[in-house]
Amino acid sequence: MQNGMVTTALELPGLRITRNFGVVRGITVRSRSVVGNVLGGIQSLFGGNISIYTDLCEQAREETYQLMCRHAQGLGANAIIGMRYDATELMAGLTEVLCYGTAVLVEPLPAEHLAA
Repeated sequence: MQNGMVTTALELPGLRITRNFGVVRGITVRSRSVVGNVLGGIQSLFGGNISIYTDLCEQAREETYQLMCRHAQGLGANAIIGMRYDATELMAGLTEVLCYGTAVLVEPLPAEHLAA
């Protein structure tokens, strides 16, 4: 699925929704490693961006995003609207990351609708 076909909005400009497949999601549970915690602790002493945790968060979001897109494609969707991320700490050092949205089938609007 193309990134341009996934949006946090409830519609895609120039396209109309012809079918709604319902909620799709991608989920992962991540933990920090002992080495990551040590390096993160050292970085936090100096302030600023804690890059080891930023990288971990970005990897988790990318993984859940890809899982959500595969879920939607498996249903026959070609777009996802209302996409959101959520994260929950299950216990110290263990975090669930969820990406979800509504899988839809879209098609281009007829030319007369685009001029209006």
